[in-house]
Amino acid sequence: MASLVLTDSSQLTSEVNISGNGHPFSDCDVSIFEAFAIFCGLGIHNTQMYENACKLMAKQKVALECLSYHATASADDTTRLYHETIPSVECYNLYSFKFVDFDLSDDDTCRATVRMFLQCNLVKQFHIPYDVLCRWVLSVKKNYRPVKYHNWRHALNVAQTMFAMLKTGKMERFMTDLEVLGLLVACLCHDLDHRGTNNAFQTKTESPLAILYSTSTMEHHHFDQCVMILNSEGNNIFQSLSTEDYRSVMKTVENAIISTDLAMYFKKKSSFMEVVENGEFDWQSEPQKELLCGMMMTACDVSAIAKPWEVQHKIAKLVADEFFDQGDLEKLQLNQQPVAMMDRERKDELPQMQVGFIDVICLPLYKSLQVGLTVQLRIDKPVKEFTANSEAEDIEFTVTTLNCVHSSDKKTGADQTSLTGPLSRVTRRANGSTSSAAGVVMRRFTSLRRGGTISKTMRERLSSSLYSSSSSSSKGGGGGGGGLGGMPRDTGVLPELPELKRPQPAPEGRKAKQNKTRSKLCSII
Repeated sequence: MASLVLTDSSQLTSEVNISGNGHPFSDCDVSIFEAFAIFCGLGIHNTQMYENACKLMAKQKVALECLSYHATASADDTTRLYHETIPSVECYNLYSFKFVDFDLSDDDTCRATVRMFLQCNLVKQFHIPYDVLCRWVLSVKKNYRPVKYHNWRHALNVAQTMFAMLKTGKMERFMTDLEVLGLLVACLCHDLDHRGTNNAFQTKTESPLAILYSTSTMEHHHFDQCVMILNSEGNNIFQSLSTEDYRSVMKTVENAIISTDLAMYFKKKSSFMEVVENGEFDWQSEPQKELLCGMMMTACDVSAIAKPWEVQHKIAKLVADEFFDQGDLEKLQLNQQPVAMMDRERKDELPQMQVGFIDVICLPLYKSLQVGLTVQLRIDKPVKEFTANSEAEDIEFTVTTLNCVHSSDKKTGADQTSLTGPLSRVTRRANGSTSSAAGVVMRRFTSLRRGGTISKTMRERLSSSLYSSSSSSSKGGGGGGGGLGGMPRDTGVLPELPELKRPQPAPEGRKAKQNKTRSKLCSII
């Protein structure tokens, strides 16, 4: 039997004592044995690494348990909120874009949050245990740091603006109930554990967060904190959802939170503008729905600039103070000169920088949202051609508008009526008649695209007609009017619009008008 010396494989052949037929091992045998020795070494090394990994995972689990315990709301706080009476939406003025949290106590902010979930019927719709909802709201509030601006109250204001857009602005018509749930959760969690410093600061200081996330650093961290709270015991408000619904709502939450990174906004803005300008938008398609949700999140995140002047002035000061604190850290830790908006010594330039922020980010965003959500044209039945001798087809052109209140002294008639509510639906039939829940300014349609979309030229003509009578009444709305872009002001809950009905045949006396309308519509394809 051969005895082997393993210390040096190069001496393997010379150290082999041969027995049997006296022939030594071949070179192939030596290679196989060397490979086997390497395999055994790797196996031992991997075993040791696995043991170390198990220990690290155990330490991480203990750390997460401790973090979860301290980050989760206490049982006493949860019980107290559970038994409290939740005031109405009107009590907190949640329907209004002029909502202000300055006078609300910390307990009131939690009650107002619960009220938004109740008002959207999310608790009943998705079978969310009420005690779990209360504990989750308190846990989210607890995980916000006491920084000057990006704190719990900022999250509440962002969620309230989303609630007002969905309810008062009637944006919920574009969303499923599951998407409404995801958007509200994303708004409340979009700045969890914010440290008062931005992504650039994390990168400059090479913080652990910057090492962990190379892009949208803080936004990824906010989402991870959101997931951590949901995974904590007694905080999973999604526990009754099916696997498919859970995956869908978590995707909505993640995309919405990541969208609050202004770098992501600038990447998506061009796509959104292109869709709106071409008039080829279908907000029910998944890509465009995701794009719309991202724009809505940014609109809510910067909505402080649409508050009344005394409110936005105070909030702007909070933002500036937080920026100045970061600038001080950059001078102290990095020995660098901060950018102008974060340099305390250049605070006299703040008004100009604030106006620049509004002009570059806020106004283009709100204008594009206004246009994209103002004119919605639907063709219920495809139209190929109207001939002079053919009968009027059952066709309805529906225009939905989210506009400010028009003056009430406008003329009324077949081609021009006044808009009396923030949300109106007008139906122009092929026979030339117009039916409306409230009436809007209308112009004759000259051409439309097949498939339910309108061209850029037609959209501009419609938009011009719809807003020409409201330009005087809507001045100043962007700065201190309290509206969000062109959104309605304090309107309360709006009634549901009536279902569209097929138009009735026109009387014989209207044949001449029908023929004139048909000649106008001959260009429809």
